[in-house]
Amino acid sequence: VLATMAASTRDTMYAASVTYANFALVDHLSSGSARAAIGADRWEYVILQQGPTSTTGVDRDTLILAARAFEPLIRAAGGTPALYMAWPDITRRSFWDNCRDSYRMAAQAVGGAFFPAGEAWREAWARDSTLPLYGGDGFHPSSTGTYLAALTMYERITGKDARNVPVPATIGGNPVTSTRVRLLQDAAHAANVANAAVGVTEFEVTDDGDLYASVTLPSLTVATIGGGTQLGTS
Repeated sequence: VLATMAASTRDTMYAASVTYANFALVDHLSSGSARAAIGADRWEYVILQQGPTSTTGVDRDTLILAARAFEPLIRAAGGTPALYMAWPDITRRSFWDNCRDSYRMAAQAVGGAFFPAGEAWREAWARDSTLPLYGGDGFHPSSTGTYLAALTMYERITGKDARNVPVPATIGGNPVTSTRVRLLQDAAHAANVANAAVGVTEFEVTDDGDLYASVTLPSLTVATIGGGTQLGTS
């Protein structure tokens, strides 16, 4: 979906994937096939994703540890680690913030990119609560949910506004209106803007018993309104 979307804007995007049912990132590390795929080529981004990781504690810790284990492999292949935020299943939507925070913290831990697909879903529902983003199992995405996630990643990877992607006639083989597509594009863009400048604050007790505090800004959005220089307003 992502490569097809890029082609519609006359961009060339090569993508490959390693996916197995019910695999967490630590399982991919032990299986070896993901390691081999990363090392077999040069990459700009390697996108890491597992289940929603919507609980704190062991689930979150293992996500961060796995991201850290993958990081040197990705850097050696010329790439940047990217954490693809998923979403809780339909019965656990109250855990959405936990899911977002887990993926955001993992991205921060490896100095990587954060792809807020799950937040794009929330932005879309804020505009139309009837959107069918879940698939039939209430967990995996529908074709509409997949398209929205791809829009979010497209904008993050290319730096181009998702709202300028040509409107497709169908999504997942089903006819779609331009109004709905524009809504999804707007939601993807809004999620990326809202998560472009994310500060992560951490506290820990050192071996000497001191409290160590750190604030990390992986990226910072800066805008100028009104010009004020010889350059045009941006």
